[in-house]
Amino acid sequence: MYESLKQLCIEEETKGIPFWQLVQMEDCKELQKTPEQSAREMMTIYQAMRASFEEYEDELQSASGLVGGAGAMIYRRRTEGALLCGDFIGCVMEKALKISESNACMKRIVAAPTAGSCGVVPAVFLSIQDQRNLSDEQMVEGLYVAGGIGGVIAARASLSGAAGGCQAEIGAASAMAAGGLVYLQGGNANDISNAAALALKSLLGLACDPVAGLVEVPCVKRNVLGAVNAVTAADMTLAGIVSRIPADEVFDAMHNIGKHMDEEIRETAKGGLATTPTGMQFSEKIAMC
Repeated sequence: MYESLKQLCIEEETKGIPFWQLVQMEDCKELQKTPEQSAREMMTIYQAMRASFEEYEDELQSASGLVGGAGAMIYRRRTEGALLCGDFIGCVMEKALKISESNACMKRIVAAPTAGSCGVVPAVFLSIQDQRNLSDEQMVEGLYVAGGIGGVIAARASLSGAAGGCQAEIGAASAMAAGGLVYLQGGNANDISNAAALALKSLLGLACDPVAGLVEVPCVKRNVLGAVNAVTAADMTLAGIVSRIPADEVFDAMHNIGKHMDEEIRETAKGGLATTPTGMQFSEKIAMC
């Protein structure tokens, strides 16, 4: 897999092969697959993302009781026309909540790139597909773009909350969604890279501090943050706003920040929100149950 978005940008320009196809070619080379096999597998992934949203259950609660029903609340508010942020962002919020709540409630999801950040990419992709009437084939190309960004982040830094904090999960997912969204709006490799940089820069230093060690609080609502952040990064990029720090350097910075994070805020539930008075009360209650 590629270890630099700069390399992808150079190859798109010199070879005339689009970003998504370069990623697909590398995937086929590594896993000994044909392009057709690779595309079918990616289509299956995208269909699973849609199913994780469509199979959401309004009344379902997680075993802890901490998660459930938030997606339905945003849906009602959106359909009433009461959201301050408008319908498109409302759709993104709704999908991010529903898919990440489905994860907490043990329903089928796609780790994108992790289970804790599973709502970010599909929330953005499903929403833009519905709004712009994009084909599933176009969405698969967008997933290759998102996957290529995630692969570079994994190579240069980490996708693990335990290793790098939530910046490595929600932050990485946001960068992936932003780059994919820009591609789906006609952006080239440089635009894709710029959007990924803008998205991740906004989430550098984000702690991983799950209450009671569960991927529920604050994880579910952070999926909303990551998804909406991706949309703003894409819009800034398409408006011509440039990240002064290149994407690869942003990824390297995330790696260095993760190394300097105390383990208490790297998925151990020993610090941050997990050790607030209310967080501790929830932990004790869940432990008793």
